Amino acid sequence: LLGENHPHVAQSLNNLAVLYSSQGRYQEAEPLYLEALELTKRLLGKNHPSVATSLNNLALLYLFQGRYQEAELVYLEALELTKRLLGENHPDVASSLNNLAGLYYYQGRYQEAEPVYLEALALRKRLLGENHPHVASSLNNLAGLYYSQGRYQEAEPLYLEALALRKRLLGENHPHVAQSLNNLAELYSSQGRYQEAEPLYLEALALRKRLLGENHPHVASSLNNLAELYSSQGRYQEAEPVYLEALALRKRLLGENHPDVAQSLNNLAGLYYSQGRYQEAEPLYLEAVAIADRTLGSNHPNTILYRNNLQILRDRLRHSP
Repeated sequence: LLGENHPHVAQSLNNLAVLYSSQGRYQEAEPLYLEALELTKRLLGKNHPSVATSLNNLALLYLFQGRYQEAELVYLEALELTKRLLGENHPDVASSLNNLAGLYYYQGRYQEAEPVYLEALALRKRLLGENHPHVASSLNNLAGLYYSQGRYQEAEPLYLEALALRKRLLGENHPHVAQSLNNLAELYSSQGRYQEAEPLYLEALALRKRLLGENHPHVASSLNNLAELYSSQGRYQEAEPVYLEALALRKRLLGENHPDVAQSLNNLAGLYYSQGRYQEAEPLYLEAVAIADRTLGSNHPNTILYRNNLQILRDRLRHSP
């Protein structure tokens, strides 16, 4: 009805790409995002809020794919454009700040992430009110940052607040509720509160499978976390098949060269190490270090962790009879 060159066509391309991205179908999403961005720039000009939205969505896709250097450039462009067009006090600015902080978090740049997360949270509360899904997302993200830094006492009340808010605003059956359940379970597991963690992990996994389907990166994350819980409890026979399922799913959905694949390899290697299966663990650690070096850089906390794990294994092998 409108022809190929119309802003609504660009919007439809963008929305279809959002759907594919939400399903973990990243290869299908990217060309649509790029087409929507190019069309929006041509029809509306480079200085338009819709261009900022397209840039933000493309950057998020790059983040999901572990393409952090590309994501940062696009996020910064989107933030600058949003501030210039809409002013400092706008919900879209808060979203851009939140997304940029998320990128810093994934890169292990925690000191840079925290003030940006706090700024986004304060802005959202002021503009949207305390009872809004975006406020819940900001609370969840800030809690995740604190968790990654081992600041568990600060993380827990934020995770609980985010979960309660999401259930109230979005209902019990929503992917964001599953995310909150998973994150709270991860916190409890790290504190050794395994009895509290397990039912939350299982609930999050079941919810994700039902809402997102069996073939989704978030399902793989839930499987990985559940296996990690079993491993921490010494339930190795239960952990191994779940780790293997998570690894296979991540490789299929995200490709061989993704930070989440490195995490799965490291975790499976850790399981083998705990069982004394050192010869099986070593190549997995090596692969995890190589992927993390390429995608995250040698100074990322995860890269350092995997490298340390490999060294511990090699020390054990050297001193084994």
